[in-house]
Amino acid sequence: MGGGPSKDTLLVVLPFPEPKDILQKLKSQFPDLDIIYFQTSSSQDAQILAKEVPRHLYHDATILVTFSNFPEPSEAPNLQFIHLVSAGSNQIHNTKIYKDTDIVITTSSGIHGPQIAEWVIMTGLVRSHGYNELRELQKRHQWGYSNDDGRYNSVRDWVGRRIGILGYGSIGRQVGRVANALGMEVLAYTATPKDSDEKKRDHGFVVPGTGDLEGKIPVEWYSGLEREKLHEFLKQDLDWLLVSVPLTEQTRHFLGKEEFEVLSQGGKRPAFVTNIARGPIVNQSELIEALKDGTLAGAALDVTDPEPLPSDSELWDLENVIVTPHVSGNGVAYTERTFKVLEINLRHREKGERLINVVRRERGY
Repeated sequence: MGGGPSKDTLLVVLPFPEPKDILQKLKSQFPDLDIIYFQTSSSQDAQILAKEVPRHLYHDATILVTFSNFPEPSEAPNLQFIHLVSAGSNQIHNTKIYKDTDIVITTSSGIHGPQIAEWVIMTGLVRSHGYNELRELQKRHQWGYSNDDGRYNSVRDWVGRRIGILGYGSIGRQVGRVANALGMEVLAYTATPKDSDEKKRDHGFVVPGTGDLEGKIPVEWYSGLEREKLHEFLKQDLDWLLVSVPLTEQTRHFLGKEEFEVLSQGGKRPAFVTNIARGPIVNQSELIEALKDGTLAGAALDVTDPEPLPSDSELWDLENVIVTPHVSGNGVAYTERTFKVLEINLRHREKGERLINVVRRERGY
């Protein structure tokens, strides 16, 4: 968008205490920026959230920073720019402000790469090294294991093995970087072709010293949302599949029984699956069956369908599954990084330059 107005009102609506130091720094860099902070509850109920913010706060706001609090278009006549503190944007897709306006929306894509990549590698190694069993031995003050148990002599490292990254965005690129450092071959999958050096570059926010800015790490690239394109990618002798695509209508239940069988060649090469994206991308009931019948070697799931995961779900008790409560992206640097993305975009906006991390409505992210 073009140069911004000389005076902006930034409304920040978030479910945690005001980050005063961060906002003060932002204010020092943009003296003409009026900043209003409103703390909401952490409720997941959209109707409750909608009632929490006083309507008059939206009226003068030209910029809104939020996770899931959105005004009606008529309540925010001056709004020009929405910054989401999440990597995804699916929570705004059903709102009128998304469907009925052309207000620019940006995400915090790129800020989660380091901590999520560490979670991905950590849970993968916990599974491949049998760490849960070792932890149980420690709790029992027991050294070693029975002589007829060869579990810990059969640990296989990841050197020379292949990881397929379904969604080679900021998170996928950092996982690719770390997996490559472990000696793995990285295969990338994207919705659209990356058939030039420029297209392979990461044009979003990148935490310094992380990721794959030039797109040089993958040994192979695949693309396309058609089933045959997806299956071609899954056929590439993958030992590990990372799910890191955004949730859209095209990616809902993107992976199910057929895909798991293709991935593991009918169970002959059971692969490990990690999902840090969104639960509905995977058909959960079919995932459970594939984990139970040996089609898949195991799974690490930070997201489920639904969330919270019901206490009677079979996933809790499957020995080859690790479940965590959608926390892989959490960390002490989260708030600082999301406001860094905002800072960059305020500077771009001030200069009339293209913003980063802009949601493209035609593709849904």
